[in-house]
Amino acid sequence: MVEVRQVTKRYGAKTVLDNVSLTIEKGALTSLIGPNGAGKSTLLSIIGRLIPADGGEIYIDGKPLPAYGSNELARKLSFLRQSNHVNLRLTVRELVSFGRFPYSQGRLTAADWEVVDRAIESMELGELQHKYLDQLSGGQRQRAFIAMVVAQDTDYIMLDEPLNNLDMKHSVQIMKLLRRLVEESGKGVVVVMHDINFASHYSDHVVAFREGCILYDGKTDDIIEPSVLQEVFGMEIQIGRVCDRRVCVYFT
Repeated sequence: MVEVRQVTKRYGAKTVLDNVSLTIEKGALTSLIGPNGAGKSTLLSIIGRLIPADGGEIYIDGKPLPAYGSNELARKLSFLRQSNHVNLRLTVRELVSFGRFPYSQGRLTAADWEVVDRAIESMELGELQHKYLDQLSGGQRQRAFIAMVVAQDTDYIMLDEPLNNLDMKHSVQIMKLLRRLVEESGKGVVVVMHDINFASHYSDHVVAFREGCILYDGKTDDIIEPSVLQEVFGMEIQIGRVCDRRVCVYFT
């Protein structure tokens, strides 16, 4: 499990995370929800060791985060940012193969390429795999980066708004893939999510942030409730049911 203990992050006088504590289990999909600027992406970046915390501790499977070597951490935890850019001109296949670097150090084996092929197939990128990233649409590039994270094959997967730029079909495809990774491979998946209906339908666990604090942390049906969502988002949200799933209506 990933244990976040009283993590704090400040930028000048602004506190972005205020003594946040959280446990992330393997074999579950956890969605982080809340308004913009609530601290969700910052927490993910700290867990991924992209930025330092100003206080608190993080443990991954009982080991302190600073004790992990870079390669060891990359075999344990993968991370996808909100915005992804590479300075090299790469094909889709070359990008996805980067996910195997922690294992092969760039010298991919036949087994590594099999993993790459499966990741490309999972994102329906077979026909695009030899195209360069700058030849793709934003949604196609997003799927290529997600395929790279899938190819990394880590116990924990951290995704910061992975549905950016994606149409409905591919958003559903990715959420179904993440569910399979949880259910069939026992991975711990954490997703920063703005669409609370995706969070409601696919999550086991939802953590609701507001102003750098966790307001609610629990099972999905306990969080997808009108009173909880109103406190988190500051607006009235009605809840209906479709196919035995809670659906949030916030257009009225």
